[in-house]
Amino acid sequence: MAETSVQFKSLIAAAAQWAGRMLFPPVCAGCQRLVAETGALCGECWPKLRFLEQPWCDVLGTPFSYEVGEGMLSADAIANPPPFRRARAAVSYNGVARQMVLNLKFGDRTELAPSMARWMLRVAPDLVADANLIVPVPLHRTRYFNRRFNQSAELARALCALTGKRFALEVVIRARATRQQVGLTARAREENVRGAFRVPKHMMPQTRDKHILVIDDVYTTGNTVTSLTKTLKRAGATEVDVLTFARVLPGDFRPEEAGSI
Repeated sequence: MAETSVQFKSLIAAAAQWAGRMLFPPVCAGCQRLVAETGALCGECWPKLRFLEQPWCDVLGTPFSYEVGEGMLSADAIANPPPFRRARAAVSYNGVARQMVLNLKFGDRTELAPSMARWMLRVAPDLVADANLIVPVPLHRTRYFNRRFNQSAELARALCALTGKRFALEVVIRARATRQQVGLTARAREENVRGAFRVPKHMMPQTRDKHILVIDDVYTTGNTVTSLTKTLKRAGATEVDVLTFARVLPGDFRPEEAGSI
């Protein structure tokens, strides 16, 4: 009897899945063509995605154009050492990758998060393995109410589902609203996020002596994750790493796209 019940439930679940695919067929994450499964890219979009590969700066994850030796640092990492230990990104923020981020962030395409998280895990298995907690960059409540979800939290949640790591959504909050970073001067960007984050007092035991992995959708200037890292370290975190889906590299960004990050 129990076996029959299990088979019946499986049949119902399969029928519901089939009906869902008929009503809402999966489309390419880049161009909206029909594809075989949710979160996949079509044959035309897939080659346009630039995955970031080694060799790269050991700290910032910025790719080098040629082999420079293990542990090599970029000029930026040497001149401006960040408070986090390592930063990695899965893809360059251009073309299809940009469209995926925009679809997730502004198009309510939260079903893309699992595929994006798998690519993030591929580029940084060591960062994930070292983490005690996975923390998304938080949104201010006003922006959260307007958008209805936090795209960084969706990526972090999907990554935790893949790895079994602890998803720590509430250990840090965005204490004040900030402007978009794009278009601001270096000094203005730093001021914009200064003091933007806070670890509530009752959450400090959760961060103390922990190795934390911060998740965001796009690494642009690094000011946001730098400010968040400093906040987490003041709350007792021993190490902080940063993992994003995409990273802005020279040539990826155009001035007319100032509102698209």
